[in-house]
Amino acid sequence: MEDKNKKSQAKESGFLAWVERVGNSLPHPAMIFVIMIAILAVIAQVCYMNGVSVDFFDAGEGKIVKISAVPLLNAKGIRHIFSTAVTNFTGFAPLGTVLVAMLGVGVAEYAGFFDAGLKKLLSNVPSLVLTATVVFVGIISNIASDAGYVVVIPLGALIFLTAGKHPIAGLAAAFAGVSGGFSANLLFGPTDALLSGLTNEALRAASIDATVDVTGNWYFLISSTIILTCIGTLVTELVVIPNLGEYKLASQHEVKSDVTEVEKKGLRNALIALVIYIIILGLLMFPENAILKEPDKYGKININNFLAHGLIPALFLLFLIPGFVYGKSVGTIKDTNDLVKAMSKSMESMGGYLVLAFFASQFVALFGYTNLGTILSVNGANFLNNIGLKGIPLIIIFILLTSFLNLFMGSASAKWAIMAPIFVPMFFEMGLSPELTQIAYRIADSSTNIISPLMSYFAMIVVFMQKYDKESGLGTLISTMLPYSISFLVFWTVWLIAWMLLKLPLGPGAGLYV
Repeated sequence: MEDKNKKSQAKESGFLAWVERVGNSLPHPAMIFVIMIAILAVIAQVCYMNGVSVDFFDAGEGKIVKISAVPLLNAKGIRHIFSTAVTNFTGFAPLGTVLVAMLGVGVAEYAGFFDAGLKKLLSNVPSLVLTATVVFVGIISNIASDAGYVVVIPLGALIFLTAGKHPIAGLAAAFAGVSGGFSANLLFGPTDALLSGLTNEALRAASIDATVDVTGNWYFLISSTIILTCIGTLVTELVVIPNLGEYKLASQHEVKSDVTEVEKKGLRNALIALVIYIIILGLLMFPENAILKEPDKYGKININNFLAHGLIPALFLLFLIPGFVYGKSVGTIKDTNDLVKAMSKSMESMGGYLVLAFFASQFVALFGYTNLGTILSVNGANFLNNIGLKGIPLIIIFILLTSFLNLFMGSASAKWAIMAPIFVPMFFEMGLSPELTQIAYRIADSSTNIISPLMSYFAMIVVFMQKYDKESGLGTLISTMLPYSISFLVFWTVWLIAWMLLKLPLGPGAGLYV
């Protein structure tokens, strides 16, 4: 039987093919995390025995912190491994997010809502426009924090599949937008507030009379959205799709080209239900005294907490309601038993993810416990502080260093809490504005998200990919995403340099220099 993923000649050789072969020749991704835990334990033990430690100002804590390497192989460490294994898994950030969202997505998929809707939307859509749309939607989805990971990425694969294109290319394009372009957007959102707050804390600690607004990077981020959409589209069309080769539609994925009258009726009813739901949700979110608004830690009434913690259940309903209405209209869902069956089927498909998430969660948690990521970040920052570069060369080296550190410490806020107190005052003394330092950090942090196994959603993306290619693994994902990561890092940095040379403001009232 002919393999559904017929490889092109380009797939058989070259650097990306080598990365994929090496990566996929390794054990199952779950076992890779087990091996990485073993390596981590050895490195942590060596660092502990040599008294490795660092002192730094933590902008999140607002004070000087001293941390040392923490071992895993002594009595306390072994007890920690056993006592936290369950909570590491249940507290794994993407776990609940993914499962709750997939309950709703599963209903919409089971009912046939996605197939019919996408057939209707994608008729006569040019390839470049389709790809650009997927990347663009991925980028702007970060306004809803992490929701893009569990909604846009699998939907990107399905959109490409329905359009007769390689689904993994759609997944990659969406992943590049959601994660690689995490800092870009047309609007400002929770990430802007979080990072600017840490920047201001770093300024306060250094007794610098300056403040960074939430809108401090807005102009640059709007332009970045356009730039990254173009880059992501070109990389998908010119590199990723040719490299993946031909995709043979399996029978379960074949879709009809025409939308039937029954399907049109179902889509119309589903759309009406969706509009009603969105109106109700809007009334709960946006009026002055809206139920979903609440005071933040500064006493301001807003929907930030809802966006951070309540949006996933809202997205669950966003897919469940039109999916159920569509299913009732066309007969694919007859009663609540079918509704539960659809959810159950969705959860069955997530079995592989649950296994992988268990081991990935242990590694991420234990890596944080050892303090090695923090030690590496502080020492890297101190190194850059001591090499004596200025201006644009300093910005470039800073971006490269941060992008490297991002491979080992996934959380953007945790890294910035460590790095901001070092670099913001340092760059300020060199005449560079805090807004410039912050945007340079964001470029680096976003660009390498998509190739870091420590990124919380990385394991989930592997499972999504295996839905379309059972033989794919970490090597496949990294080799597929590497062209995006390199392209984003290079062209985004060049764009920032051009911005600096033109002396354009980064946001309202936010210049490049002090």
